[in-house]
Amino acid sequence: MKYSQATNYALHTMMFFVALPTGKTIGVQQLAELQKLSPTYLSKILTKLVKAGMIESSPGINGGYTLTRNKADLSFLEVIHAIEGTASLFHCGVGHAQQGCLIEEVMTTAEQHMEEYLKERKLVELVDQNPSVSHMVNVLDTSAR
Repeated sequence: MKYSQATNYALHTMMFFVALPTGKTIGVQQLAELQKLSPTYLSKILTKLVKAGMIESSPGINGGYTLTRNKADLSFLEVIHAIEGTASLFHCGVGHAQQGCLIEEVMTTAEQHMEEYLKERKLVELVDQNPSVSHMVNVLDTSAR
């Protein structure tokens, strides 16, 4: 099972948002520098996160992106769904569907267990375990002044 690289970047990006002090914004350029990404590529990811209602953008000289949700509530699964969508990872082929696909039943059950686990895991847990994320955001916050 494999998620796209965009999901990897989205999860890391959301960790920076969770580490950001409440009410603060961060720009796409700063987020791109933190992750050594193209700002253009990261903008596409941020657009999906905005559409999912996790972050919002503010225009202007002091603009940027800010978290719109409660930090404690953001789960891995929400971020994954914002980038990958909610379609199932496995489907039986046309020739197998007529017989009732027992393999699909097993795969769907496994996917449901995985999604339940990812729904329970919150990004804030990792930020709390990794002070360097908060430190990196704080350095950006002070250098932007």
